[in-house]
Amino acid sequence: MTLFLAALVGALSYALYRLFLTPRNVERWVGEHFVAPAYGLPPREALDPRRAGPPAPAHRAEERQAVADAAWAGDWKPAERYVRAAGEDWDERWDRLELLQHVAREDDAWLDAWRAAEPGNCDAATLHASMMVHRAWEIRGSGYAHEVLSSDMDRFRAMLPAAIEEARRAALLDPANPGPWVVMITAARGAQYDRARFRPLWEELVARAPHHYEGHWQALQYWCAKWFGSDRRMLRFARRAVRKAPPGSPLAGIYLHALNELTDRPGAPALPATPLTRIFLKRVAASFEHVAPDDERLPALRHLLAHYMLRAMLYAPALEQFRLIGPWCGAQPWRKDGDPVTAFETARGTAAKLSRARPAPTPKVQGVGPR
Repeated sequence: MTLFLAALVGALSYALYRLFLTPRNVERWVGEHFVAPAYGLPPREALDPRRAGPPAPAHRAEERQAVADAAWAGDWKPAERYVRAAGEDWDERWDRLELLQHVAREDDAWLDAWRAAEPGNCDAATLHASMMVHRAWEIRGSGYAHEVLSSDMDRFRAMLPAAIEEARRAALLDPANPGPWVVMITAARGAQYDRARFRPLWEELVARAPHHYEGHWQALQYWCAKWFGSDRRMLRFARRAVRKAPPGSPLAGIYLHALNELTDRPGAPALPATPLTRIFLKRVAASFEHVAPDDERLPALRHLLAHYMLRAMLYAPALEQFRLIGPWCGAQPWRKDGDPVTAFETARGTAAKLSRARPAPTPKVQGVGPR
């Protein structure tokens, strides 16, 4: 009985502690008392809102720029070698195709020359099909369907079947390559494929690359409520991605995108801080421990993870993510109100305060003077 009472008193004390720590009180504490280095965090003056994480290594940036410059000068061969060098690392191969897509938006004459010189090249054909999809999407825009002009929506939908057919032809050029199937999945929701038509595309993709990150992101969009799924279907898909994410892959981050879809739409409810949500956030964090530190997708995902851990009241794990993030604060969760430094500082200060982490003592500086 004594143990029961002690536990009850402890629970009540903790509840009262939380009750009096209102958001306004915590924000005031952050502004007046939070000393970031005492919690293992960079000082506020070191925060960098220009990007979500450190810039790419110089050699990687130089390689990309050289490929782009050669393409704009009319030489497609460095682009072909750049993609081919990724081998069967299908995530990396797709990332390189996405870079070339940005290059082709500026000037795509080199892509036409590549396709003419190598009509049997799957990467060139896939890139062309992907460009067709993105040009259609540029006409539609990113708004909800009711916000799009009917004339633009008609043009958008008319362009997608040709893009899907182009991707199907690309798939025949290299049956092992999942890239064309990513393009088809991307186009399928805009082309209003029902579930019976969508699922075979998905099965073809995962048969070739079961953990393809971009493929999963595009499929998540299909299964969300604003397209052809629901919150329940989307979350079930995202949880499955967490469970099957292999070591070294950021695939578990798909769950964070699902939470983003759930909470960032107009009139969205607050994140349900359920035990299941907390379990999966912790699984995502554990999965990220095995991802290479230089994976360029990881920093933005860590920001989302810290954000949703905070909203799920996982304060100590959120604080650990902020330590791993370092000084970079130019990420989506903190940009919404236009002042990412303040939003980031408030968030990590809140994590420090509510985690009840003990700050490191501030060292006393001994004065040096005449004796």
